[in-house]
Amino acid sequence: MTVRAAVDGFLASVDRRHKPATRRSYGRTLEHVASQLGTDRRLRKVTGEEIAEVLRALCVGTAPSTWNQRRAAISSFLAWCARNGYPAPVLPAGAGRQPERREETPIVSRPAIERLLTHGVIPLREKTLWRMLYETTARATEVLALNIEDLELDARRARVPAADGGIEHIYWATGTAQLLPGLIRGRTRGPVFLSERRPGLARRPPSADICPHTGRARLGYDRARVLLDRYTRTEATPGWDLRQLRHSAAAHLAEANVNPQAIMAKGRWRNPRAVMRYVRPRVADLDAVTRRLDMAPRPRA
Repeated sequence: MTVRAAVDGFLASVDRRHKPATRRSYGRTLEHVASQLGTDRRLRKVTGEEIAEVLRALCVGTAPSTWNQRRAAISSFLAWCARNGYPAPVLPAGAGRQPERREETPIVSRPAIERLLTHGVIPLREKTLWRMLYETTARATEVLALNIEDLELDARRARVPAADGGIEHIYWATGTAQLLPGLIRGRTRGPVFLSERRPGLARRPPSADICPHTGRARLGYDRARVLLDRYTRTEATPGWDLRQLRHSAAAHLAEANVNPQAIMAKGRWRNPRAVMRYVRPRVADLDAVTRRLDMAPRPRA
C-alpha cells in the first residue's frame, strides 16, 4: 500500500455525513502530507515522527485551532488505515492537540461595514461575498461552499447542509439579491465564488470544486480571508476577519432589539449562549421592563 493509494482510499471513504467544507479540508491537508512524504512510498516505511514534522511545517505561524483541524484530518486518516489493516504509523505524543483560547470576535460598526460594501473599487466577487456573509449571518465556510444549484434567487435564499445531515436555508436581503445575478451571469452549475485563475495540474482540486463553464476553481477560505484583510487593513488598524461579518450582523440585530431567539434562528446557532453575548440591554430598556413590574397603586386624581 503506497501513501498515494492510502490517501485516495481514505478520501473516497469520507461520506456525505461530513460537511463539504470538512471534506475539502481533509483533502487539502492530506494531499500536502502525501506530496511531502512521497506519494509512491510504502505506507509501512513512513514513521509517525515524519508525519509530525510535515504537520509542524504545514502549521507554522497558524492558530492552535488550525493545528488541531489539520491534526484531526491526519488522525482520521491514520485511524482509517488501522481499521483496514494497513500498517499505519502513530503520531508521537509531541504532536498532540493544542489548547485553544476562545477569544471574542471583534464587532465592526454598521457604518464601517456599509462603507466597505459600497466602496466603488471593490470587485464584484468580493462585494457579493462580504454582503452575503453579513446579510445571511452565515459561516464563511458555508457561503464559500455554495454551488449555483443551491441558490433560490427568487426566494432570496440558498440551501446549506445542516448538522444533522438535513438541509437548512440561509436568507439574504436586497443588496445580495442585486449583486448575485451579475456574479453568476452565464453560468448554471458549479461554485458560486471562483478563484482568479484556473488551477495547475499539480494541485488540481476535486471536480466538484471546478467550474464547468470557466475551468476556474472554487474560491478558498484562505484566499478570501487575505482579500478582506487587504481591503480593510490600515496603518492604524488591523484588517478584518471573515468571521467578523457574521458576528457583527448578530450584534447589530441585538442592538435593534431583535428577539434573541430570532437571531439564533437566523445564524443557526445551536447554543443560546453564543447569541446572548451580543444582547446588551440599554438603561432605557431596563427602565421599561421595570415599569412593567410596577404594582404600586396609581395616585388618585
